[in-house]
Amino acid sequence: MPPDRDFYEILGVRRGASQEDIQRAYRKLARANHPDVNKDPAAEDRFKEVSEAYSVLSDPETRRRYDAFGPEFRQVPDDVDPETWARARSRGAGAGRGGAGARGAGAGAGFGGFQEGVDLDDLFGGLFSGRRGRPGASWGPIPGADQEAEIVLTVEEAYRGGPRSITVGSRGLRVDIPPGVTDGQRVRLAGQGGRGGDGAPPGDLYLIIRIAPHPRYRIEGRDLHVLLPVTPWEAALGAAVAVDTPAGEAKVKVPSGTSSGRRLRLRGRGMPSRGDKPGDLYAEVRVMVPDRLAEEERELFEQLAAVSAFDPRRRR
Repeated sequence: MPPDRDFYEILGVRRGASQEDIQRAYRKLARANHPDVNKDPAAEDRFKEVSEAYSVLSDPETRRRYDAFGPEFRQVPDDVDPETWARARSRGAGAGRGGAGARGAGAGAGFGGFQEGVDLDDLFGGLFSGRRGRPGASWGPIPGADQEAEIVLTVEEAYRGGPRSITVGSRGLRVDIPPGVTDGQRVRLAGQGGRGGDGAPPGDLYLIIRIAPHPRYRIEGRDLHVLLPVTPWEAALGAAVAVDTPAGEAKVKVPSGTSSGRRLRLRGRGMPSRGDKPGDLYAEVRVMVPDRLAEEERELFEQLAAVSAFDPRRRR
């Protein structure tokens, strides 16, 4: 992502947007640009941009640092306050205009306002170089920071688990998703977080699972819910009916006298779980009638109407 691209702009929200607004915008854009849904070659890059922007703005502390320091927020030490940064930025702008004393690659004229050629280490007295407050005084090994990133899965992908390629920042990673992950679950990738300083170990990366809305399944915890259309005669007489599950087709017994709204449970056919029992699948019956009746069908329904005393509106 270009360094001057604003995370708020990517998500299409104002800078003072609430966390709910940010989450809503992210989910809408993630669904629209998910590579499994959108086959546009550019959609994957947009999805990566949206995911990176959300990973920063969804965390209050990370968002605060981004608001204060702009794209350089990951390089600014924790103990640098925004006022110090603002003063250094002013100095950097002046040095860029005068041209005297500027050296190094600098931070560029992006979000923070630094001009080409300004040396951050010079402005902050060595804080950016080995985190030294004075020459020769090392602050010692500093462990890498833990990081978070979201990954959007379909219900089928969450059910099966397995290897998946993801991009976090500029890094490509191959991760193994456990079968049966649920929305909001955190998957820890040890040692894949921020790099440590002076030989200290890196932090961990936590993947936050988000499950995209599905046209067929609804998830509650580890239980799956699905609608089961049946014919009037299957509902009245009873039948064994096929129902789709993420693991494939299964059979469910519809008892005779079943009405719309009745829930039929298939034990253990919900989301799997390691070390715990799997969820259940609930098939909710919907009695369906033909849009158009053939002549013989109409005659049979008329015969049924003539002989049946059943009145669903009569109180029992």
